[in-house]
This record gives sequence, C-alpha cells and structure tokens, in this order.
Amino acid sequence: MIYQPPRPTIPESTWQRPIGQGWEHPYKVRYASNLDDGPWHGMPLGGFGAGCLGRSPRGDFNLWHLDGGEHTFKRLPACQFSVFEQPENQDAQAYALCTEPPEDGSLGKWQWYPTSPNVETRHGASLRTGTYHALYPRSWFVYENVFQTELTCQQFSPIWADCYQESSYPVAVFEWTAHNPTDQPITLSIMLTWQNMVGWFTNAIQHPQVQVRDDGSPVYEYQPRWGNSTGNYNQWIVDNFRVGCLLDRVRLRDEIEEGEGQLCFATVTNPSQEVFYHCRWNPTGDGSEVWNTFASDGSLSDVQDETPAEPGEQIAGAIAVRVRLRPGRTRKIPFILAWDFPVTEFASGVKYYRRYTDFFGRTGNNAWSMVRTALKHSDLWQERILSWQNPILQRHDLPNWFKMALFNELYLLSAGGTIWSSANERDPVGKFGVLESFDYRWYESLDVRLYGSFALAMLWSRLDKAVLEAFARAIPTSDDTPRIIGYNQATAIRKAADATPHDLGAANEHPWEKTNYTSYQDCNQWKDLPCDFVLQVYRTFVFTGSKDIEFLAECWSAIVRALAYLKSFDHDGDGIPENSGAPDQTFDDWQLQGVSAYCGGLWLAALEAASAIAQILLDNYTLVSAINLPDPESIQHTLNTYHKWLQQAQPIYQEKLWNGQYYRLDSDSDSDVVMADQLCGQFYAQLLGLPDIVPPECTQSALKTVYESCFLKFHNAQFGAANGVKPDGSPEHPDATHPLEVWTGINFGLAAFLIQLGMKDEALKLTESVVRQVYENGLQFRTPEAITPVGTFRAGHYLRAMAIWAVYLTLSQS
Repeated sequence: MIYQPPRPTIPESTWQRPIGQGWEHPYKVRYASNLDDGPWHGMPLGGFGAGCLGRSPRGDFNLWHLDGGEHTFKRLPACQFSVFEQPENQDAQAYALCTEPPEDGSLGKWQWYPTSPNVETRHGASLRTGTYHALYPRSWFVYENVFQTELTCQQFSPIWADCYQESSYPVAVFEWTAHNPTDQPITLSIMLTWQNMVGWFTNAIQHPQVQVRDDGSPVYEYQPRWGNSTGNYNQWIVDNFRVGCLLDRVRLRDEIEEGEGQLCFATVTNPSQEVFYHCRWNPTGDGSEVWNTFASDGSLSDVQDETPAEPGEQIAGAIAVRVRLRPGRTRKIPFILAWDFPVTEFASGVKYYRRYTDFFGRTGNNAWSMVRTALKHSDLWQERILSWQNPILQRHDLPNWFKMALFNELYLLSAGGTIWSSANERDPVGKFGVLESFDYRWYESLDVRLYGSFALAMLWSRLDKAVLEAFARAIPTSDDTPRIIGYNQATAIRKAADATPHDLGAANEHPWEKTNYTSYQDCNQWKDLPCDFVLQVYRTFVFTGSKDIEFLAECWSAIVRALAYLKSFDHDGDGIPENSGAPDQTFDDWQLQGVSAYCGGLWLAALEAASAIAQILLDNYTLVSAINLPDPESIQHTLNTYHKWLQQAQPIYQEKLWNGQYYRLDSDSDSDVVMADQLCGQFYAQLLGLPDIVPPECTQSALKTVYESCFLKFHNAQFGAANGVKPDGSPEHPDATHPLEVWTGINFGLAAFLIQLGMKDEALKLTESVVRQVYENGLQFRTPEAITPVGTFRAGHYLRAMAIWAVYLTLSQS
C-alpha cells in the first residue's frame, strides 16, 4: 500500500499570508494616473500569452488578463470554490471560500469564509483560518480551524523551463486534498461555480483614442465588454469519467473574433464519489438556486438548461463533488479550468492566433480537449515542475526568502499583458512580448529588458531570441510620423532608420511591426538602446552554449547599423557618443551631459561584444547560411573599425570620469553624485567573459562606494539602493525623481555585480531589503519599477524586476 500524506508537501520557501488578512500600511501609488488596484493580488494562473486570471489570498478571483495586453481587476464573486462539511451525527456547515462578501449585495444567501485570525479557542486565543502559499507556478490554500477535515487546494498551470508547448496552455489545475483526522466519518462536498464571461474580453471602443497622461506617457482607452452576456449559454458534458460545464456563446459569424470562444470547468466521477451540477443559475441574485441544496447536504439540483442569456441577463454554472471520508482516510479531488479564446486583435483587423492554438486548433471550440489533456497529464505536469524547481529549492546555500522571490517574480511572464503568437516558418516558436508595465503599455522595452530579460534568457531562451530577432528586423525600418514628445513638447519623428527602437509597440496598434510606441522621450536620441541590443544578442548566444551562430548572423546587419547610428552622436570625435543634456537613456527623468559613466560604459562593452560576434562569424563563415550576411572582407573591416573605436574610447572614459574613488555621473555637469548603475557595462563585460572595460581595482572601489552611499547611507539600508545620491547618502536635489527612487530591477542587477566581485553577503543584504519591501507591503505579484522611502511605488507589474535571475546566475557561478 502506497502511503499518502494527509496534506501535500508545501515547500518552505513559499510566500505566505493568512487567508483574508489585510495590510495595515500597504504601499500606495506615487502618481494618481498610475495603476493601483490595492494589495489583494495572488499568483496568476494560465500559460504565457494564453490570458491569465488571478486568485487573491482572500480566495476571490479578481485579475482578468484574458485580452492580450489589457488589464482588468475586478472581483467576480460567483467564480468561487465552496465547501460543505458534515461529520456524522453533527451539524453541517458550508462556506464560500472567500473572506469578503460581494460589495453589491448579491449572493446574499451564501455564507462566507471567516477572515484570519477569526476563530476563537476556549481560552479566547484567535487562530488563523488558513494560510495562502505561493511559489510560481504553484500556489496553495491551506484551510485550518474551521472544518474538521484537513483541506488543501493546490493550484498550478503547466509551466516549466525550456517548455514551449504546455507553458502556453490556457489551463488551471486545482487539486484538492481532503484528510479526515477524526474517528468519525465526514461527508464533504466541494463546489466550483463560474460565471459565463465569454465575449467580455475585447475592447468595446472600436477606435480607442490615445491621450498623454500627466507624466507624459501615451495611454489609450480600453473598456472590456464586462457583463455583456447576451447569447451566452452553458452545457453539461459527460465524457466517460469526465464531467464538466462548458460555457459558450451563440456566434453570428463563421470566422471567430477576439473575445469569442469557450470556458470550461470540469472534474472526474467514479463510484466512490457523487457529482452534482446546476448549469444555469443567476449569479447576480441571492444565490439560493445553488446554495439552498448545497448548504443542506452538499448536493445540487442537476439542472441542465442551455437557454441563451437574454439582454441584461447573467448566467453561471456549478459543479459539486461529494465524498464520504472515513476516519484516517485521504482523498484527492481535481478540478480543471480551461479557456479557449484563440484570437488576439490589436488595431482593428490586426489579428494573431495565440501560441496554444498550434496544439489545440483555432476554432475556439477546444476547451473540452484542454480539459481532457489536463486530467490526463496533470500528474506529469507536476513532476516536470518539481524536477525544474527542486534543484534550486534544495540548495541550502540559498535563503528561503530568495528562493521565494526568485520563482514568484516569474509571475510576469503570465500576467504582464503577455502575447505569444502561433508559429510559422519565419518564427518557429511564434512571436513573444511582455509589457514594460501596465502604466507603460508597450512591449519588451529594450533598456528595461537589459536586466529584466535574464529570466527569459536563462529559462526560455528561444523566446528571448524571438524578441531580439524582432528588434533586429525593426532597426533598419523608419517611420516619419511626427509626434509631440511628452517631456519637453518638442516634435520628433517616430522612428529613424537604423535607430534602435525602444520597444516593440503596443496592443492598440501592431506590435512587432510598428515600434517605438512610447513618446515621453525621443528614443531616436537615446544612447543606451543600441548597446543594450548588442549585449543582449551576445548574452543569449553565450547562455545557449555559444553554438547558435545562425542567430548571430541573423542579427549582424542590425548590430552594424545600430552601432554606426550611435557613433554619429560622437560629436567631438573622441570615440564615445555624448549624452545631450536631455534624459536620453533608461533613467528618462535624469539629465546626463557629455560622456556619461552609464552610457559610455555600455558603449565600450557593446564594442567588445560586437567584436566578439564578428570574430565568431569570421571563424565559422562557411557554416552560416544566413542570406543577408556580408562577405568576410566586410566583416573584417567592421571588426577593425570596432577595435579602433574601442582603443580610442577606453582611455578617454577613464580620463574623463574616474575621480579616484568612483566614476563620475558624466563629464560635463560637475555633479558628485554616486550613480548606482554607473558600471553596468563592466558588469556585462564580466558576465560574458569579455575583457574589462575599466581596471579591476577601479571596479572594486566604485562598487564599494555605491554600496555604502546608495544603500547603507540611504535611509539606513531599509529600502534598497537609490539610483543616485551624494557620497554621504544625501540627495543632490531633494525633489528629484529617478535619482531618489529605489528601482527593484536595478538593485537586483547591482546585487549580481556585487557577487561577481566577491561581495556575496553584501549582495544578499541588498537583495533581501528590496524583496522584503515588495513582499511584506502588499506589492506581491505586481512588483513595481520603483519604491520610495515614504511608502509609495511607481509602475507596478514591471518587467525589470525579473533581474533577480541575474542574482541567481552569479550566485551559481561564484
């Protein structure tokens, strides 16, 4: 007999929160125009680019990212698990497993789960009613001190490293484990209810207007068809041992449109358990149609009714599984939730099929196929997730808080407005993109992903290559459309030929094809973007075993164009492009003048990386089949040019910026600010095995100064390292924005750099300070770009924070 533990093993390194317990002082958004949904965020469910949904630590489903690139945060109380329990010869009890009743007074007949801590013992002590755990892509609800049954619900989607099929599936698995620790039998019933929301997740505004917010960023109107359920209907499906409720909609056209498709929730039946259903009930009423029978004996009325919803009407379905648990016995009960919305439409008429349609078809009628697949393979999926995570979770040299954040920061690959298209010959794994954030709604901002793409490059490298290939294709293109720049109201064209684009576009236009969506700054003038592109191309080549020479060849022409364009900003001919005095780099509220430590260092590292790429192409020229690769003589000429530029620029960089202790912010401003990310170029050079761009003793001195000034002396090391302060930790300008913010991703990049220099303890202290600010103050699963010492944040759901994987990488190499 195989021993079954009463409860599933939950790793020690999860993020944990008592069920329903709020936050006394959660971080608040810094600018009123920025998104702030409050702290009730839980781990998202759903594959990359498939659309996802989130269930919060109080038990409600409240995050709906089912329309590619769009954000809807709203509770839907009828989407819920409920539990009925009756020990033999005792009274029954039933709860909907959310601690917060609906705000609109609906479902008034339902009983809602008590908040932690809200159960009193005989001695008056309060006990928590359970704990929520999260370790992406898995999360758990452990229910305690309310039911006599020991109940745990594990939730997950089939996501693991180097998986390019299952990681795209729009599927969530809920595995319930019920154990009877008493000496009496217990009747237990678990019910899943779900509202039919087919057709809701598409923009009701046909031609959304683009406006400029108070912070100078472009934003477009989005209004989901929330509550538009006319024509929706529910079906009861019986398929051998599988049973489920299929939520569909009457379609008026043969061709499927965005928002159309199916949802399905299902379970299994067998002789040892009973399944009940109610396929059409009113989720905006008092809920008595399902609650009266469920709260009485754990059953439902077995109602089948496929009548489509009338205008203004809402419908929902329900399934309940009832078992009799004998003393000491443990049962597992699975529920599957799947959704099939195969089309993402950007601008009107610009439509892509999602990646998962390569495996399930494009008709929008395949939700039941997904259910069958999930019920068949969910155990295997769990094994794959464990085999990926366990080598990290079992490392005793990594603290639990770090393992927790390491995996949980991957949430953005599902929840970051992610798009992942179906594959074709040109794009064999499809096109991919994650938003910079929902406040800055454009894809794969190149400056941000310099740190933020470490997770993708390390875990799903083929997707990282797909992103970089999209940038390579975009670099030669031009778009002369004039725009008003938000920062200074100047006029500039959208995209100059050979300029490296800032981003791959936005969901209201045509991402991948129409780039440079942001208009806060004129990104054609930015001095870091071409270097960011070159360094990321070489990084991905190195990370994937230094074998994919075709990838380098594919990007070579764009590399040459990008660096030549950037060199044109070297107005004094000293070999280093100058910053213009406008914010012309990733710190786009921070003016740099002349040669800057940040951009100049990236330039030197990019020249080294480009030289290495050129030499690899020359050494393997006969093996390359790329049709656009120039002849060897041309590559050799370019390589000689890069060597010349580098030999000229390197001593200039040292001469103009080194002050004996650290590298000055820039050459022309006379600022004594210590910039936290001043040697990002050197970090990348060391990471990729390239020659140092500055002397090692200067690197060591500069990084120690950064650690002391920007971290230890900045509010006593409570929050992380500020971007830029004076050597004593004080601000140069007390009302400055970017210099006095703590950027989560920059801090993780800085920590990785510290580890490279043998300062592991300092790196972990820095990383821990940032992680605790995020995960102890209601910022979990919406990690922002920036936090401040007064408890405010900016730009949640931010791409750069996945740089924590750079910390893991350097820890593993040290």
